[in-house]
Amino acid sequence: MEWNDAFALLQQYVQSESLIKHALAVDAAMVGYARKWNEDEERWSNAGLLHDLDYEMAPDQHPVKGSEMLRNMGFDEELVHAVLAHGDATGTPRETLLDRTLYAVDEMAGFVVACVLVRPSKNFDDLTVKSVKKKFKDKAFAKAVDRNQAQRAAEELGVELEDHFRDMIQFLKERETFLQEKGLSLIE
Repeated sequence: MEWNDAFALLQQYVQSESLIKHALAVDAAMVGYARKWNEDEERWSNAGLLHDLDYEMAPDQHPVKGSEMLRNMGFDEELVHAVLAHGDATGTPRETLLDRTLYAVDEMAGFVVACVLVRPSKNFDDLTVKSVKKKFKDKAFAKAVDRNQAQRAAEELGVELEDHFRDMIQFLKERETFLQEKGLSLIE
C-alpha cells in the first residue's frame, strides 16, 4: 500500500494527534532500517504506520485486534505477524527481521522525538548520541519508556544500543523532510 493510502487508513482509525505522531516516528525508523538492510521500504513503512491501528478502538485487545484488521484488509502474513509480535503481552515470538525491527523502534522512536522536543532548537540537526544516552540514563525523563525493553529490543535486533540511537536519530531526521513536504512533522 502506498504511503498516502496507509496514512489515510491510519487517520480512519486513530484520532489522537500524539498517537499519529508516534506512528509517523515509527514509520520513519522502519523506512530507515529498510533502506539500511535493503528491505521493501513501502512494506516496512506500512508496518510502522499501522502497527497501533487498533490502539484507540480496542486498547485491551491491542495488537491482536489490529493484526486481525490488517489480515482482513489483505496485508501479507509477515507484516501481520510483525504487528502482533510488537506487543510483549501476546507472547508472539519475533522471528523475522521485520518483527525484531518493529519491536526495537516502537519504544525508541518516541524517546528520540522526546529528546528533540526538550532541546532549545527543537531540531534533529543538533541531537547527538551522547545527548540521547544521557537522557536514556535519566529515569525521570520520558519515564513511560521501558529502558529494559528498549535494551532487550536492541539486543534482539543484533545492534548495540548506541548504534541504535545513532541510526534512530538519522532516520527520524531524514524522514522529517519528507513529512514537512506533506505538511506534517514529528516535532511540531
